[in-house]
Amino acid sequence: MKKNIALKTLVFTLAGAGLAFAGYWAGTHQNASVTTTPGTQVPAAAGDKIDPKTGRKVLYWHDPMVPGHKFEKPGKSPFMDMQLVPMYADEGAEEGGVRVSPTLQQNLGIRFSTVRLEEIRNTLEVIGTTQFDESATAVVQSRVTGYIERLHAGSPMQRVKRGERIATLFAPEWIAPQEEYLALKRSGNEALAAAARQRMRALSIPEDVIAQADKTGQAQRQVTLTSPVTGVVTELAVRDGAMVSPGMTIAKVAGLRTIWLVAEVPEALARSAQPGMTAEAFAAADPSRKYSGKVREILPGVSTATRTVQARLELDNRDGSLIPGLLMRVRLGADKAVPRLLVPTEAVITTGKRSVVLVASENNSMQAVEVTTGRDIGDNTEVLSGLTEGQKVVASGQFLIDSEASLKSVLPKFAAAPQSQISLRRKRPRQVDPGSTTVSVRLRRYRRKASRFRISPFPS
Repeated sequence: MKKNIALKTLVFTLAGAGLAFAGYWAGTHQNASVTTTPGTQVPAAAGDKIDPKTGRKVLYWHDPMVPGHKFEKPGKSPFMDMQLVPMYADEGAEEGGVRVSPTLQQNLGIRFSTVRLEEIRNTLEVIGTTQFDESATAVVQSRVTGYIERLHAGSPMQRVKRGERIATLFAPEWIAPQEEYLALKRSGNEALAAAARQRMRALSIPEDVIAQADKTGQAQRQVTLTSPVTGVVTELAVRDGAMVSPGMTIAKVAGLRTIWLVAEVPEALARSAQPGMTAEAFAAADPSRKYSGKVREILPGVSTATRTVQARLELDNRDGSLIPGLLMRVRLGADKAVPRLLVPTEAVITTGKRSVVLVASENNSMQAVEVTTGRDIGDNTEVLSGLTEGQKVVASGQFLIDSEASLKSVLPKFAAAPQSQISLRRKRPRQVDPGSTTVSVRLRRYRRKASRFRISPFPS
């Protein structure tokens, strides 16, 4: 009798457990989720889904705490201890977008800007240093063998004026031709005197030396070498008492009427710099003073140390305010302006692989659009493709909009998921032979790790 009672009790217990499991299974499978990628919609069921409380049409239900999962029917979330939230049809946006109400826009502090087309000249902001104008450098040379009796330019980098004495030279080879000329002149033989005068010119005797000999009646033993330009002595190759030969350089004088400015243009912008571009330069010593000039030439070659291309500019320096070695800010600009599509720089979200802009559409809908950007122009960025003139873009609050859209699973992420991204969906294991010992061990390890981490190394 007792055994029958115990058996009946066991049977009723098992039956109750079976009914409870069946109810749990039916309840969970009633809200079976359909995992979709963000931005896709769940196929509509037979007939429209209407919320009985509000009477509004429902697209699907979702769990705000677990973005990416959409459900066809209301109920309790299988992930969190909360009810599923409906997504109404009048709240939906176009594919890949999200609708943000004006109230939420004000709360998030969202600002908009209009894509505009402007005529802008190509400009470059670079740094440059001043140098002597090598094309204006004059050379002081000796035309005869002689000796330096006195060097008037005492040291390099000394300022000299045009006609100022550089050195006094003793030229013994020029004494005999001068005495011959003076003797023929005193004899009254004009033809021979003229021939002797031409011979002195052939020997490169300067006209001022010949004129001085005519005036004094004596041969000139000394020759004074002067500076042909106003500038700075950059090179001094002799000293007092040194012997010089014909063609030997005694000094070099760099003129300061014009000066070179060598601007360092980054390698990536080398094609933007062209000869003839106008230039405005500002020295650190006097930022209020502006110097104007043009790009004379682009020097061939790229510096291996700075990865820059050098652009040589010519600046007017008649007042002598510029000296070599000055560090200057240079703004290069093209003569003609070209139309460019501009958006505020803060509106562009750069992920490293691509650039994204949130475009505002009708009915407060916003959509992420991938764009190709060009150069930064002040506080604006040039857009090469992806946008058109007149479109409204979000200038602030982009990441807050992205967070709001992620809760509704409608806006794709700004950064594309890499191929090695870990998925939260478990991959179904391969069908293997359970009889194999090695395969069974691996299968048990796989199941143990999958049940513990619920991840797989494959994208969803």
